[in-house]
Amino acid sequence: MYLLILFIPLAGSLITGFLGRFLGRYGSGIFSSTCVFLSALLSFAAFYEIGFLSSPCYLKLTTWVTSGTFNIFWGFIFDSLTCVMLIVVTLVSTLVHLYSIKYMENDPHCPRFMSYLQIFTFFMLVLVTADNLVQMFLGWEGVGISSYLLINFWYTRYWANQSALKALLINRIGDFALSIGILLVFYTFRSLDYSVIFALIPLFKNYFFIVLGYKLHTLSLISIFLFLGAVGKSAQLGLHTWLPDAMEGPTPVSALIHAATMVTAGVFLMVRFSPLLEFTPLILFVMVIFGSLTAFFASMVGTFQNDLKKIIAYSTCSQLGYMIFCCGMSSYTLSMFHLSNHAFFKALLFLSAGSVIHSISDEQDIRKMGSLIRFLPITYSVMLIGSLSLAGFPFLTGFYSKDFILEVTQVLNSKNLIFTYGSFACWLGNLSVFFTSFYSFRLIYLTFINSCNTPRPLINNVHESSFFMVLPLILLAFGSIFIGFLTKDFFIGLGTDFWGSSILILPYNLVFIEAEFLPILTKWLPFLLSFLGILVSSFFNLLNLNIFSYLIPNFSFFLFNLAFLINKKWYIDILHNRFLLLPLLKFGYLVTFKTFDRGFIELSGPFGFSLLVNLFSTRIFNLHTGHITHYLFFMILGLCTFIVLCTPHLFNFFAIDYRVFFIFISLLFVI
Repeated sequence: MYLLILFIPLAGSLITGFLGRFLGRYGSGIFSSTCVFLSALLSFAAFYEIGFLSSPCYLKLTTWVTSGTFNIFWGFIFDSLTCVMLIVVTLVSTLVHLYSIKYMENDPHCPRFMSYLQIFTFFMLVLVTADNLVQMFLGWEGVGISSYLLINFWYTRYWANQSALKALLINRIGDFALSIGILLVFYTFRSLDYSVIFALIPLFKNYFFIVLGYKLHTLSLISIFLFLGAVGKSAQLGLHTWLPDAMEGPTPVSALIHAATMVTAGVFLMVRFSPLLEFTPLILFVMVIFGSLTAFFASMVGTFQNDLKKIIAYSTCSQLGYMIFCCGMSSYTLSMFHLSNHAFFKALLFLSAGSVIHSISDEQDIRKMGSLIRFLPITYSVMLIGSLSLAGFPFLTGFYSKDFILEVTQVLNSKNLIFTYGSFACWLGNLSVFFTSFYSFRLIYLTFINSCNTPRPLINNVHESSFFMVLPLILLAFGSIFIGFLTKDFFIGLGTDFWGSSILILPYNLVFIEAEFLPILTKWLPFLLSFLGILVSSFFNLLNLNIFSYLIPNFSFFLFNLAFLINKKWYIDILHNRFLLLPLLKFGYLVTFKTFDRGFIELSGPFGFSLLVNLFSTRIFNLHTGHITHYLFFMILGLCTFIVLCTPHLFNFFAIDYRVFFIFISLLFVI
């Protein structure tokens, strides 16, 4: 049963990819959706057996790599952490497949699209079920190349091509760091199996690498490279620029990549290596700082975006920041709880955005929309539910995990002095709540409620989506309302033993219990900020006020430049291009290409060799007299020279003096 969870999507992908022309568009869509749905059903059965019956499963299939004492097996681990990811990945993937049947019905390459979706799902399942780092890295690279194929599905579009390349190349940075971390793990522990590594970690707590005379803590060095891999895959600050540009792919791709699968791989990696991170407090501190800055940065930038899908993409980036700094606070179970909740309301937001874009002739600028509530009432309702859940409205799914994360930051804030990482995460996390609720309802107002800015020929054709597109929205809306309430006590309730040994938290890092005893006003702070963001957004949109016309006369220079800076995404893309990529390109062209390739290597290699050939060819040409006796002389002379220089032992064997032989042959030519 467990292996079928992985191999049904793989088989479906191969059949749909190679036999899609025989299945047809609808046949490919229904067949691929059925395969992923069967995998989801088996995932629920595995969740019941592992989560409720507490019976994790470990499978070893066969040997993969064998070299001396180094052995890597095709092995799979099904524990509590894995089964939660299985539910999230397969369930969201099933709904995305179902949604894509109607969304991609007019695309002539629909079978290829369905095949890509399934192979993406397969590689994600490989990633979360692997029991060693090499197999995990296989799934890690698999989702990377699958995301490239999906983002670049419409490969004739220039921006789709560029966005796919950008996502691939930026992820290479994180993948390179992760590969170095894997090599360091093997060098340290002489194994890549999770069970061996996690058992040996406490024994290496005081081990150090000596690099250029400096002592580097072994576990901290490994952790930093693993974290850099997560930074690339989960789009943390610095390597986040690929995430908004990935919106160039079809909307179901955005929902699948940004909701539950690829971007959460980095968070999953951090949670899986909780036994390692617990012994490296420096990396926990770095994760809190990076996650807090990412959440705050993405929420501010999302406020100034006008592309419907990019607003939700920056929202994803912000929520990933919450998950990462939650891991930095040793609250791995809470991070997984937020990951599973986030998958439902973020998939709902993306698919709702796809419904809007599909109905309005592929327009994505929210400034050109408005008054769509009259034409798309179901889409408006489910998108409002998703936005409220994202903003942390009480008793919706996002509220139970997001508010508890902020409560944990307040516990750290109360433990530490001002300007420490606890207060840093607390302040930035709470400010991010305000901006998140502000841009979520700005999107709702500009898209559905404000005055219509859509041309009449387009607005006359706007209509609600078909059943295959609406059904996943309704199911995800129910998940965005009830999943958080139903699973809260199961995942993060006091005394729960659901996670078992899949996650390690040292006793002095537990902060859940203290979060329960915070003052009531402190617990209400996230809700108040969220409500304030909704109120401010409603105030400016309902009254149609321009914030700058009221505030700029007093703070013109500061506000104008601040808004311009945020609107330009803090110039991070430009800083990347100007100070990192452009110097590398110049170095590659001027130094490695012109100096080495076209200069030194060519002069000493093929070009220099050709000069020597030309020089000697003129000399050899003069030897061509056209007389056969001359040619015969040089041939026999060469043969004799070869015999004399290379095989003198033959003459010794026959007791012949080879010098006499050489003189005899020469005399023959003279005669």
